[in-house]
Amino acid sequence: MDRRLNEVVFRGDVRAIKKLIEEDENIVKQTIEGSLHTILHLAARFGHVELVKMIVKLFPEMTSAENGDLETPLHEACKEGRLEIVRILLENDPWVAYKTNMWDKSVLYVACERGRIDVVKHLLNNVQMLLMLEVDMFTTSLHAAASSGHTEVMKELVKVRPDFASKNDLNGCSPLHIACSKGHLDITRELLKLDMDLSALQDNEDRTPLHWAVIKGRVNIVAEILSVSLESSEMITKHGETVLHLAVKNNHFEVLKFLMESLNVSNLMNIQDTDGNTILHLATVRKLTTMVIYLLKLGVEVNALNQKGYTALDVVEADASNSGALAIIPALQKAGAKRCDQLPPSLQDIQQVVSPNLGSWPRKISTTTSTFQSPSSSQHSYYHHQRKHNNNNYRATRRKKIELQSEGLRNARKTITVVAVLIATVTFAAGVNPPGGFNQGSGKALLGKKAAFKVFLVCNIVALFLSLGIVNVLVSVIPFKRRSMMKLMVATHKVMWISTFFMASAYIAAIWSILPQGKGVNWVLIEVVVIGGGCTMVVFLSLGILLVRQWKRKTDWRKRRDDKKMKEESPKSNISRVEEMKVVKKESREGSSNSDVDSSDQGYHLY
Repeated sequence: MDRRLNEVVFRGDVRAIKKLIEEDENIVKQTIEGSLHTILHLAARFGHVELVKMIVKLFPEMTSAENGDLETPLHEACKEGRLEIVRILLENDPWVAYKTNMWDKSVLYVACERGRIDVVKHLLNNVQMLLMLEVDMFTTSLHAAASSGHTEVMKELVKVRPDFASKNDLNGCSPLHIACSKGHLDITRELLKLDMDLSALQDNEDRTPLHWAVIKGRVNIVAEILSVSLESSEMITKHGETVLHLAVKNNHFEVLKFLMESLNVSNLMNIQDTDGNTILHLATVRKLTTMVIYLLKLGVEVNALNQKGYTALDVVEADASNSGALAIIPALQKAGAKRCDQLPPSLQDIQQVVSPNLGSWPRKISTTTSTFQSPSSSQHSYYHHQRKHNNNNYRATRRKKIELQSEGLRNARKTITVVAVLIATVTFAAGVNPPGGFNQGSGKALLGKKAAFKVFLVCNIVALFLSLGIVNVLVSVIPFKRRSMMKLMVATHKVMWISTFFMASAYIAAIWSILPQGKGVNWVLIEVVVIGGGCTMVVFLSLGILLVRQWKRKTDWRKRRDDKKMKEESPKSNISRVEEMKVVKKESREGSSNSDVDSSDQGYHLY
């Protein structure tokens, strides 16, 4: 657009515009580069009424001109609330009111979006069929007003089309869903006055307006909805989530506390979602300490199992390194929480096993055949199924322990690699920069002839190349079986201890070589040896005690397992005693790789 034309339109100078048009009538066809705004678009935006009148009178076809977004000058006037210009444009071309932009937004929609109440009233009163454009659309002007929080606009719309209050957009959200999500209390209140049943509408994920208020943490909206309809508090989403689940999942403690204090949540507190998670599961997995402690005080079920068979204590212990777990684990244990492997078979599981047998007793009686099943046989069947159920629980728990052990071994492998690299780095640096330094002329070590320096050099070299060997082995050998991983860890762990021992010896020798030598006893050297060696021996002794205890636990566990197997097999087996012992020995050998897992309840084992 010509610069002069742009300036006079911005000022609204009608006389200057007429002069430019007299010079070149085609100048009015110019548009702004990019947006494609005409001079009528600009005049409508800036509110120059006289200029709009002049342009419409001289060039009436420009009323329907479209810019780059397919918007007419009427769209600009409605956005900015220029009521007088809206009247002028509609009088010139009433049909322009039915044009929509490239996002299918009508002039009424953009006016509602900006909260231009005067323009909205004028359009509703003078363009009777305007709302009919939105009947087949998903998003209506009422959605726009609810999203932007324009209460007066919303009231005018529902006077004309109250049915739009229950109309859903592409996500299945009604205007009440949007108002609750945005936190617009007045609009929420007005819509609920219009129809209380709107609180029960569900979107594509089965979320109600109350669910959205909880998700966004709108306590005032939650209170307003519950004051009108308590039924919506018991509705669940497509994923089985209650309002309590959503409050915990989105970390809105104030909302959770309000719901707990306002509702009778005894029937909601322990409900599980589609993954079997209770609100306590969700709070512990997110390490929400305050929320967990609050739920425990209210008496929430602490040992509920989710679909993976985990309790809340299992969930938080899976990532116990997090600082939040330090407070959560003791609180759970104090409330009586247990791990899944510590729980007895639930009554529900027993009933599922017993009820088919108990219910079948009357149907087992026949007058033609003696096929009556006695209670003793049914009890035997029950105990058989119960034992099978217990075995399944044991296998699941054991599988979980083995997974945790495997993960621990992988972490140990990474740790050993890092430690070996650090040892190699330290010893390499000590080798190229030995104690005492070099002779600047010859480049020889100044302390090279001392016995202590030679001890340092040997220990440093051994520590360097042992650590390099550990690194090469760990990055070259990739075991894919747990037993192979265990063997590799045992071997590299022992070599790493040797490497650290030689590194410590090299340090003591280096201190020895640089200390001044006198005729008397070198007490500094003795102190270094005593302190360094003493610390090392304390660590070795502590680990040795733990290792002996573990060996004893493994031995006792194997003995109990073998005795149990022999007792179970002896009444039923017809094989000889020698063959039976062979079987027990073979099974013991096959299960030995898991003995660390099965025999230890400490959460760790040594290697």
